[in-house]
Amino acid sequence: MGLFFKPLNPPLRDWRGKTVWVIGASSGIGEAAAAALHAAGARVVVSARRADALAGFVQAHPGSVAIPVDVTDNAAVIQAAQQVLALGTLDGVVYCSGIYTPTRAFALDAADALRHMDVNYNGALRVLAAVLPALLAQGHGHISLVSSVAGYRGLTNGLVYGPTKAALTHLAEGLYLDLHDRGLGVSVISPGFVETPATAVNEFAMPAIISAAVAARHMLAGWAEGEFEIHFPKRFTRWMQLLRLLPYRWYFALVRKFTQ
Repeated sequence: MGLFFKPLNPPLRDWRGKTVWVIGASSGIGEAAAAALHAAGARVVVSARRADALAGFVQAHPGSVAIPVDVTDNAAVIQAAQQVLALGTLDGVVYCSGIYTPTRAFALDAADALRHMDVNYNGALRVLAAVLPALLAQGHGHISLVSSVAGYRGLTNGLVYGPTKAALTHLAEGLYLDLHDRGLGVSVISPGFVETPATAVNEFAMPAIISAAVAARHMLAGWAEGEFEIHFPKRFTRWMQLLRLLPYRWYFALVRKFTQ
């Protein structure tokens, strides 16, 4: 198999007996991904702030484990990671915690913008710092960060959300470069529009929107193929990738035309 066709990560096709920590699993893509991993045979550890939602997940998915955590609290993240690692070998980490508020420049709120960064990006750094020593010591495992096509380039309403997702994608790329030769897999998830409590606040038509369950199926398919960037649905995300290549003059004109 040639260099350009070889999977960037070891394909993950058999989840039976593997332990996966899903952070941000109380709703939306995180909850759906945790359910899909459980159905595939993984022992799923679910974390989020909402202990009641996690308890409901565990009741509906026997064998899963709930560890509530606030990703903005570093001490709480360290404690949660210790609880996860105490369960045995950690095979996968999926960071899906995130918040989204549609924001324009003329309504910018600094506190809200900083909270987006703290939940969407800084929380991932806290989790990584807590688990990477164990993953490096065991020499295998997979880290997956849930980003978004909103992080590709600046978009209307994405003033505070988009930069956090761009940062996550950049982080995943750096992690891959550092960790691939150490036996660890790294992937970044770039969804288009997905039906979640977060996107329910949008007041515009969302093209090619899919359910969270369909998003989870795309994620498992991407992991099975050893992909680095798992983006979906491709009928939408390929157009977004094409927009990244346009000169600014063309890009700004197109975004204004279709979003204002």
